[in-house]
Amino acid sequence: MDAKDAKDMKEREEPLRVGAAVRKRRRALGLTLAAVAARSGLSVPFLSQIENERAHPSMRSLQRVSDALDTSAERLLAASDSARTVDVVRAGDDARTSGPSDGVRALVRGQHQLHALEFSGEKETGREFEHRNDELLYVADGAVEVEAEGRAYRLGPGDALFLSGGVRHRWRATTPDTRILVVSVSDHIATTTDPRG
Repeated sequence: MDAKDAKDMKEREEPLRVGAAVRKRRRALGLTLAAVAARSGLSVPFLSQIENERAHPSMRSLQRVSDALDTSAERLLAASDSARTVDVVRAGDDARTSGPSDGVRALVRGQHQLHALEFSGEKETGREFEHRNDELLYVADGAVEVEAEGRAYRLGPGDALFLSGGVRHRWRATTPDTRILVVSVSDHIATTTDPRG
């Protein structure tokens, strides 16, 4: 058996892990689990288990799900493969953001649901921000002043400030040794809670 045969055999033995891709496609179409169940002939509990990676569909079941979602099994598998990413950004990596990047380092590369930046040094942002999704500002070192919802907050090492989507805010690092981690849900993701499932 050559390397290609071994790889093909391994791929056949691995369970299909497409939960995130199925959920994303279903939500993009505005469908409930019940609607997908009715279209596919599969049960709601089974579909929920697929989305939460507690059950792995056979190729036949995946085809039924993809038909119900007006797509193909190949597209769901491709979306699933691209969704499973492991990427290390080392301290010395020059993973700079686009635009003015003096003292700003991207901690997540590519376009994902999570967005994270590290800001180093004394910094005056000079502008007000308002993001559609939630954001967390964590001070690793130094000091930061934040203005949000008409109130001022002074943060030191180890302090964190959570801002829900839509909160207008501005911040500035007040000492040269400041390091801030800003983590947010990326703006290209819609994060509305859907009570329909």
